[in-house]
Amino acid sequence: MKKIFFLLCLLVSAVLFGQQPQENYPEDSASVLHRGVPRGEIIKFKFDQSKIFPGTSRDCWVYVPAQYDGAKEASLMIFNDGQAFLAPTGNLRAFNVLDNLIYRREIPVMIAVFINPGRRPDQPEPTPQNWGDRDTNRPTEYNTLDDRYARVIVDELLPVLYKDYNISKDPERHGIGGASSGAIAAFTVAWERPTHFRKVLSIVGSFTNIRGGHQYADIVLKSEKKPIRIFLQDGRNDNRALNANGSYDETRDWFYQNVRLMQALATKGYEVNYAWGMNRHGQAMGGAIMPEMMRWLWRDQPVSTDPRNQDERSPRSPALTGR
Repeated sequence: MKKIFFLLCLLVSAVLFGQQPQENYPEDSASVLHRGVPRGEIIKFKFDQSKIFPGTSRDCWVYVPAQYDGAKEASLMIFNDGQAFLAPTGNLRAFNVLDNLIYRREIPVMIAVFINPGRRPDQPEPTPQNWGDRDTNRPTEYNTLDDRYARVIVDELLPVLYKDYNISKDPERHGIGGASSGAIAAFTVAWERPTHFRKVLSIVGSFTNIRGGHQYADIVLKSEKKPIRIFLQDGRNDNRALNANGSYDETRDWFYQNVRLMQALATKGYEVNYAWGMNRHGQAMGGAIMPEMMRWLWRDQPVSTDPRNQDERSPRSPALTGR
């Protein structure tokens, strides 16, 4: 009985003093495998020709949906920290999400690219366990408020993709997303190049003073509105910048800065959606709602209302023509 009472006291204390464990969030049905849903193809390649970050290379994976037809233009979605979004047993499992939502006609047919941060030959490739903050170029590429990473994506990666796949060049059909530093990097790409990317998915975004990211809320308020649509997710127990000695640095408070950015975007009239949970700095909630984030970001895909259109009223079948 004493042991049970002690455990109950710990639980009550955690709730009262804001140190909740990482909450469990129910997974969306689009995050799991379903029998009969056509599986896309994953093609891995090495991207090592960057002139913007010379000497770096990065693993990349291209997702080609079963419904991709090379004769028709596809949309495009890019995920930073690609290894984490692809991990089959992780929170995000974007491979399943794409297969299911494309099949159900909830998002358009799209090519997706999962790209890791750059690294030198002497550095390890990021993994789902080690995203590379201490041993790759990730901090420089993702957290710096300049246009270099945007140039990697737009000027270096896109031409490679256009060469191999029939991807629409309409910026409304281009999205980019990430988690933590990968999320602020995604926003920076769209912010610097709205002529190429207009949809942003942000999970526990690091809009904090790692390299000045806390300035984004003020930058948004001072700048002319850009044609960007963004879905922000974060948790009340994300890194809150409260130190043991009682000091507090709001510029390093992840949740506070996410809320500030949301408020700035809303004030300027942006298309912004957001979800605040109880999670700490991880992908538990973001993974659970990622299908809904994708549905919202891509909600304006063309829809046929012709009652005789049987194709539109059925799940998407695999493409019959060549890729």
